[in-house]
Amino acid sequence: MIKILVAEHLPFVRHGLVASLNGESDLEVVAGVASSEDAIPAAVEHRPDTAVIDIDLPAMGGLAAAARLLEKVPACRVMILSSQANPGQVRRAFAANALGFLGTDAGPEKLAEGIRLIAAGRRAVDSDLAVAALQTADNPLTRRELDVLRIAAQGARSKEIADELFLSVGTVRNHLSRIMCKTGARNRVDAVRIAADSGWL
Repeated sequence: MIKILVAEHLPFVRHGLVASLNGESDLEVVAGVASSEDAIPAAVEHRPDTAVIDIDLPAMGGLAAAARLLEKVPACRVMILSSQANPGQVRRAFAANALGFLGTDAGPEKLAEGIRLIAAGRRAVDSDLAVAALQTADNPLTRRELDVLRIAAQGARSKEIADELFLSVGTVRNHLSRIMCKTGARNRVDAVRIAADSGWL
């Protein structure tokens, strides 16, 4: 019997996942939680073999929760779920030591089979996403450019970015110009989207 922890913030989706997985003869959900803050203590308490974690989990986020969970329960194998899966998320999930990654549009059978694979120490990822992740270019942005873009992603203006990073407004504008040049973006919003989709943010 493979013991599973499910971490999903949407109650309807969480209950559906639990019911679907418990319907399999070799799978048992031992805990269902709604936030990353609840996932860690639940994993410590129940010692699941696998954890199914939504990437958009509230508080610290699903990937950070996965990394923390694996620190506390190293034997647990992690499957990340995403409602808007992209190659960048796959790269970040594997960087966080997850073994599996599926979109939430995957059928119950595919999820169950993925859990069996990661429980056996193998990877489980949608083949199209895996190929796209391998083809995604390496991050061309410097650490400072990423800092600027992360703050810009929150809707901050150049002056606010400058104040937060202790830079001049002109320096921030230069960074944004280089970011758009490197990413091929039309504007800063487009640059944020490209960087997020590529897994750089």
